[in-house]
Amino acid sequence: MTNNEVSPAAVQAARERLDTHVREIIAWHFSEETGSPFWLEWKANAGFDPISEVNSFNDLVQKFPHFQDEWLRDEKNERWVPKAYKGRPFHVFETGGTTGMPKQRIGWEDHLRDYEEFGEFLDEKYFPKGANWLMLGPTGPRRLRVAIEHLANIRGGSCYHIDLDPRWVKRLIADGQYDMANKYKEHVVEQGATLMKNRDITCLFTTPKLLEALDEKITVADSGIKGVFCGGTQMTPQMVRFLVEEVLSEDAQFVPTYGNTLMGLACSRPLTPEDNWSVTYHAPQPRAVLRVVNPEKTSEDVGYGEWGRVELTTLTKEFFIPRFLERDEAMRRHPFGRWAWDGVGEVRPFGAMEKKTIEGVY
Repeated sequence: MTNNEVSPAAVQAARERLDTHVREIIAWHFSEETGSPFWLEWKANAGFDPISEVNSFNDLVQKFPHFQDEWLRDEKNERWVPKAYKGRPFHVFETGGTTGMPKQRIGWEDHLRDYEEFGEFLDEKYFPKGANWLMLGPTGPRRLRVAIEHLANIRGGSCYHIDLDPRWVKRLIADGQYDMANKYKEHVVEQGATLMKNRDITCLFTTPKLLEALDEKITVADSGIKGVFCGGTQMTPQMVRFLVEEVLSEDAQFVPTYGNTLMGLACSRPLTPEDNWSVTYHAPQPRAVLRVVNPEKTSEDVGYGEWGRVELTTLTKEFFIPRFLERDEAMRRHPFGRWAWDGVGEVRPFGAMEKKTIEGVY
């Protein structure tokens, strides 16, 4: 067994921890003492008792239907507040969309815990303690904006921000206004380059497209940046190799992530030429679980090395989201290293090979 292979015993132990966590979270969200109005009402019409009948993650997959993303638009946010949190003001974070009512998710401290856990595994050689960060990505009502600042703060640094509204970029592209979209991108990138030239910044969060555009304004590898934490749009192996070898010149560490407002952060395996620069992510289990499922029969996982649709389950006391079908597809990958559970590889928009999708800059 190599250092990165995971033993069957470790996989089994991780599954048992997940099953224990599932029971705790189900009991929390469906108990009259601690549950939210939405889930207590849902339970009354479900035809089964989640607390007594869901004893494992597999039970959850078999018993629960898919979470409907329209609920995050249509339901009042107060309906998601667990009774144990009643009276505590909540954060409102938005996700997705171009126009109209956005999807919203409430929270209190989940975004802090997600990034604290992630930060424990950043290499201090490239993401040194006390270093300042630049957050060149979606701001406004997105949890990423406050989460990156928290990550910088808990590591002893401060965070600079550039405003970016991804909904506006997507709308411009959808309307065919590519010149305006490019002007907006140039506007954002110019601000980032100016900050990097005039402030002491060592760590950067941005998206792949913005990183490439930033390097056209200021040579990132020579700017003092040591670590780049990157997320957002699809990262093909070709793009990853270009960003690592050409943009960063291997002088700064490139750390991809697959994250969103509903899940938190999925960490990537170390990137190596031997893997042909293919990116694989592992969810922050047991707080969240990613499956790669058969699109035609979503109760079934696809085989390892096969493509399928990404399904997310979020399991925290603040928010419970069972079996949410992401608008992504991926390749199912084996457990690896410290992650004794499945990974998702080469994530791309669902149906990307059959239809055109709009990604914008994020």
